[in-house]
Amino acid sequence: MGFSFEIGGISLGYGYLYMIGALVHFIPSLAVLVRRLHDVGKSGWFYFIVLIPLVGAIWLLVLFCTDGDQGENKWGPNPKAA
Repeated sequence: MGFSFEIGGISLGYGYLYMIGALVHFIPSLAVLVRRLHDVGKSGWFYFIVLIPLVGAIWLLVLFCTDGDQGENKWGPNPKAA
């Protein structure tokens, strides 16, 4: 079909389609990630904690699994409060 994609002589098959698919999924997942960090009272920039090897990824996972702040924080009301 002519969709081959090469980097340094290594063929990646349908590379362009995969890159478009990755971009289509990356932007919404980043928005969900930042929203979740806001729910626990952290800035969206706190995502870069993942750059610390091993500990950063574990810390981020713990933040994602904790319950959000009760009441309102500086990013808005608690979405679970009804």
